[in-house]
Amino acid sequence: MIVPLVMLVACGTPDGPALDAGQGPYAPVGIDPDGETVDGLIVGHRLMEAQEYELALDAYIRGAAEQGLTPDTLSAMGSANLKLGRLDQAENLLRQAVEKDETFVPAWNNLGVVLMEQGKTGEAMATFRQAFALDSGGNAGIRENLSLALAKLDNPEYSEQNKSDFALVRRGKGDYRLLTGQ
Repeated sequence: MIVPLVMLVACGTPDGPALDAGQGPYAPVGIDPDGETVDGLIVGHRLMEAQEYELALDAYIRGAAEQGLTPDTLSAMGSANLKLGRLDQAENLLRQAVEKDETFVPAWNNLGVVLMEQGKTGEAMATFRQAFALDSGGNAGIRENLSLALAKLDNPEYSEQNKSDFALVRRGKGDYRLLTGQ
């Protein structure tokens, strides 16, 4: 039995471009190295708002690869780790952020939130005080976080059952606020 061999050749049609002209039905090949990229921090912030914390962390890591380990990128990665429940990693990253820039208020505030979550109330209070002083008392969220830490420190009967009443809320660029459910 003889099987006919058919050979197909891709070519342009009289009313359309050839497939290799870059306008065919397939995606273009390659990436334009001179093309504009989207800032990983912006993408990460949007993913945090969408509660996609793992994806946000990936975006923040890409942002750090582009911009370096700046206080912004370290604080953002720390905040994502906090939302993922990785408190030790979050604490480490936020401490690095405040070491790089001792005046970076969001990192101080977020470090305080991590310390509160870990039950380190005294250190959290000192951290919130630092953030409050650097911000000149202008941020109501930091003021509330400091008040919560002071109330918890002043009330020895404060039990662990109330710990679940706290919530972390994003306020602005890399700034989070600790809220109570009461």
